[in-house]
Amino acid sequence: MPVLPGELMLVVLIIIGLIGRSPIIATASSILLVLKLTSLERYFPSVERRGMELGLLFLTISVLVPFASEKISWKEIVPLFTTLVGVLALTGGALATYMNGKGLEVLRAQPHLIVGLVIGSIIGIVLLRGIPVGPLMAAGITALLIKIFEWLQRFF
Repeated sequence: MPVLPGELMLVVLIIIGLIGRSPIIATASSILLVLKLTSLERYFPSVERRGMELGLLFLTISVLVPFASEKISWKEIVPLFTTLVGVLALTGGALATYMNGKGLEVLRAQPHLIVGLVIGSIIGIVLLRGIPVGPLMAAGITALLIKIFEWLQRFF
């Protein structure tokens, strides 16, 4: 059975994920490759439609576990609203989620950008000694850069 373009792209993404120490990209690409090779492509529309929601649900659950397990008390929450560092943390969280939303819009409109985001993450890991935090934040930063570029184009 010859390797088709979609399958080849998934293999490339698996390799990029492994090189870039991004197990989520490698695993997601592997799962999609298995679905494709086992003729279960009919599930792609469902995965595409609900996959992001399901992923965000589990991410939110994991972030809220310290509240449910009482590892974070009210005593630790109050300073978030009464200190400069706390207010900055709240602001950072709000801005990050806003940018993640913009990143999601970019990925939905231009899914091919994921390859650039992953390769850019590899460059950041290797050259800047960074830590991969996921394609959604990278897409959010990309959305911001696109807006800045579009704004600058009006002047030049």
